[in-house]
Amino acid sequence: MKIVEGKLRVVEGKKVAIVSTRWNHFVVDRLVEGAKDAFLRHGGEEENLTHILVPGAFELPMVVEKLLESGKYDGVCALGAVIRGATPHFDYVSAEATKGIASVSLKHKKPVSFGLLTTDNIEQSIERAGTKAGNKGFEAMSVVIELLDLYENL
Repeated sequence: MKIVEGKLRVVEGKKVAIVSTRWNHFVVDRLVEGAKDAFLRHGGEEENLTHILVPGAFELPMVVEKLLESGKYDGVCALGAVIRGATPHFDYVSAEATKGIASVSLKHKKPVSFGLLTTDNIEQSIERAGTKAGNKGFEAMSVVIELLDLYENL
């Protein structure tokens, strides 16, 4: 049986964008650090990495769309943190950001990772930004790297 899978190595010369939210920056900044670390540790070159900031999670899909539409990027790592509050706002923002990011990825047929934390409280977010649960930014960039290689092999 033939098995095709991506490797965790940056494909030479591929350009990747990190799109992150300014909202909840105390968590998201750690995710961005993790994503950048993953890109560089897996052979990426800093000049091939661009960081774009957006106001919040709701804006992530629109900016990912513009980046992929531009043809300048081979993949995008979307990062943010939506923390549940006392109103249904969390549910609306999380759902629309999730659907939007998935839709854009399918439309452009390019790797887009989902590094948007959707947590019940600040503690859960902090755990996922580099403490107990690892760094989900590192993991999200690893997904982009693996998919770039996989797409080359399909």
